[in-house]
Amino acid sequence: MAKAVKLSAHVVNNEDALGDFTKRLRRAEGQIGGILRMVEEGRSCEDIVHQLAAVSKAVNKAAFGLITAGLSECILEKGKNTEEVKEQLQKLFLTMV
Repeated sequence: MAKAVKLSAHVVNNEDALGDFTKRLRRAEGQIGGILRMVEEGRSCEDIVHQLAAVSKAVNKAAFGLITAGLSECILEKGKNTEEVKEQLQKLFLTMV
């Protein structure tokens, strides 16, 4: 049985990117609360689905922003990154596509 190999993880350090990421997630959190209220109030499926689509876009945008920040840092820190970190970021990007 092959032993599991733990990949080196890249942690985003860009405070602006992290602030934007947090802001987007908090906004999505509020939207989800609104959607729950819509369900409880018996709003139409069409209205709810439109809001779900908006939340989905917001979360995807947050994820892409975080991945972009990570890739940018990797490019700037070219010599410090292992091949595993590059593969991990590529894998993250591809999960969002």
